[in-house]
Amino acid sequence: MKALKIILFVLVMGTVSSVMLVGVNSFTGPLIFKNEEMKLKSAVLGALELGYEKGNALAVFDGKVRVLDVDKTKFFISNDGAAAFEFYGPGLWGPISGVASINPDLKSIKAIKIVYQEETPGLGGRIAEHSFLKQFQGKEFFPKLVFMPEGKSSARNEVDAITGATGSSKALERLLNEVLQKNASILKEQLNKR
Repeated sequence: MKALKIILFVLVMGTVSSVMLVGVNSFTGPLIFKNEEMKLKSAVLGALELGYEKGNALAVFDGKVRVLDVDKTKFFISNDGAAAFEFYGPGLWGPISGVASINPDLKSIKAIKIVYQEETPGLGGRIAEHSFLKQFQGKEFFPKLVFMPEGKSSARNEVDAITGATGSSKALERLLNEVLQKNASILKEQLNKR
């Protein structure tokens, strides 16, 4: 009899907990989706260097950016012809994700924005700092983007790596080279079809 009471208690508590979780999910699901959409669109606007304020980000996005879907990749094209896209890949300690934008020439970087990273704070975590990311502006990624020891970059395709964060720098270098070249090639192919 005691075992039956325990089983009945577990079933009732499991059912009540499940109903509560479904209720909370149905309430918060749309809010989470809207926040994720705002986060992405804000990062795209930042990478395309389109000014906005928090209250008008969606209106600015809708007025100045068109979305192009190609081969399961979303491209965000600004009125001036620059293109932005998301990137995601492994860092040294965890995933790195962000938004990269390239100039209309399809061979140079407009901007890089890191949305999420798990690198060591104060070292590899500096990959998300504005002071590090601004050096990518105008850099060419063909034949490839090269990370140099800090203070040694001089060529049009070179940027300074982060001293003391070689693993994080190499991971970001690999990730950016892969995504920039692949997506620029896809966009060139699309433009040639027109």
